[in-house]
Amino acid sequence: MNLTCIMCPMGCSLDVQKTSDGYKVTGNNCLRGEKFAKEEMTAPKRIVTALVHTDRGVTSVKTSKPIDKNKIFDVLNEIDKIHLKNAKIGQILIKNIQNTGADIVVTKSI
Repeated sequence: MNLTCIMCPMGCSLDVQKTSDGYKVTGNNCLRGEKFAKEEMTAPKRIVTALVHTDRGVTSVKTSKPIDKNKIFDVLNEIDKIHLKNAKIGQILIKNIQNTGADIVVTKSI
């Protein structure tokens, strides 16, 4: 399988082959690429970003850490229910959203 590493701006083209004892990764210029490829093959995770409605428009939010890809739509559905009067950068809106261990955090004051 071919992947593009997203761990740094280099964007290495990775080739990932399943082996009897895991995965063999080639094309990476650093260890972060190998770690990324193996995680992507076994338990892919992403930071989720979204917009939340406030009384004064919308503001951006994100998860405090990457979450399992299979939880993204559940997390987005919960975020969609939020409406705020005001928002302050760094404010935690939901702790441990969907039991992911990640919090939903405001990234722009409004």
